[in-house]
Amino acid sequence: MANCIQCGRKLPGFTLGKKICQWCKLHEAAQRGEISEDAPQPVIAAPWVRRESSVSLTHILFGANVAIYVAMAVAMVMNGGSPLDDPSFPISVHFGANYGPLTLSGEWWRLVSYMFLHGGPLHIAMNMWALWNLGTLCESLYGRWTYAAIYLITGVAGGVASLGWNPRVWSVGASGALFGLTGALIASFYLGEFSLSGISIKGTLSSLLFFAGFNLFFGSVVPGIDNACHIGGLLSGLLLGALIAVFVPQQENVSGRVGVLLLVTAIVAGSTVGVLRWRGPQVPQRAAILAFKNAQSTVADLQKKIRANPQDAASHYALAHAYLSLGQKQDAADELKRVVELQPQHSQALLQLGAIYLNQGQAADAQAMFAKLTATEPNNVSGHAGLGMALADQGNHAAAIDEFKAALKLDPQLTGIHYNLGLSQAKLQRYDDAISSYQKEVDIGGDDPDLENSLADAYQAKGMTKEAQAARDLAIKLRNAETE
Repeated sequence: MANCIQCGRKLPGFTLGKKICQWCKLHEAAQRGEISEDAPQPVIAAPWVRRESSVSLTHILFGANVAIYVAMAVAMVMNGGSPLDDPSFPISVHFGANYGPLTLSGEWWRLVSYMFLHGGPLHIAMNMWALWNLGTLCESLYGRWTYAAIYLITGVAGGVASLGWNPRVWSVGASGALFGLTGALIASFYLGEFSLSGISIKGTLSSLLFFAGFNLFFGSVVPGIDNACHIGGLLSGLLLGALIAVFVPQQENVSGRVGVLLLVTAIVAGSTVGVLRWRGPQVPQRAAILAFKNAQSTVADLQKKIRANPQDAASHYALAHAYLSLGQKQDAADELKRVVELQPQHSQALLQLGAIYLNQGQAADAQAMFAKLTATEPNNVSGHAGLGMALADQGNHAAAIDEFKAALKLDPQLTGIHYNLGLSQAKLQRYDDAISSYQKEVDIGGDDPDLENSLADAYQAKGMTKEAQAARDLAIKLRNAETE
């Protein structure tokens, strides 16, 4: 079977004469200004043909993104940071980041505002490079108003997907909309018929596929990249591009274009309602949102106070607590470290900094904090308990057992310590002691699946198969009760 010499399409069998397919003949007719009634769909103009326009919508979007980023950088400077720093969480949320607890509580405008914010110099540089190239291509293919609608609809779709995947993670960036433009172009290049040969668009199509594939792969292996937003934008863009290419490729068909855009808007709106019903109950409600906003205001006030008096340990400690209420553990740790520098025997700062280190898997740093605390306050129960957990995390179970026992000597009814003591005893193959510790934990703090599974492991190690199975059965029963 022969191929068309212009576009590479397969030709019907036994094609004689000049090897040109019917589509290319129609394209030639369209280029001559002739109207063909045989065309299965109107021929789309080449998307890279420049049109006369002094200021394009791409220029406007580019300028808006840059201007807002400059405003965020100024806010960073006013709060004691550098214009080259990544905007902090409070500043990003203040400017309109897509954050589940706020968006799902009624601040739906964040699904639009987030796509004009960025998380650092590299982030905005990469996105604006993509916008300049993809936007110019889309604007020439679809026209200004359709291009604007695709940008906004797919950006919102990306934001909704982000909320559905992880409603507690804040999201900023034009990536959702940029993937939407990519999806629309890919669909148009696959399904549309342009006034030029298929060979001419293969290079651009390959570049678009590589852009989408590489960035999705990059987002899957690099932490901190919102791939859910990318996928939501890409899928909605593919849908929009396909519907436009097949049904309303001509820009002059305004009513048809509006119908397609409203249809996809309705799909995105329905998805938003679904995400609200699914994720809404899992995020803090209005009272917590007000507390969150108060914490943001507190952070700003304390930062100003610290700039005026950097040696004020009390303000650093209060700021650490404000950061913790916002979930910013690293910022809280930085403030607590400053408190310890100013007041080395500040017991609460040592305790909380040690707890953050434990939570972050920095057991050696946690050990240092708890050791300082117990050296200063030998009767600090939490200090001995924390030191025991830090030692256990590093495999020093003999020393951990000593610290757990010291904590229990000070407070025999302290919940959780018998369990951790039992874990360390089991690691040292002291199974009778471990079983005794686990049973004491049940008496003091009540039962739970993890405790019963640990007890089963200890029984099994001693060859007490019947008791081990009973403990595992109870663990399953307790786990099922938690999920009901």
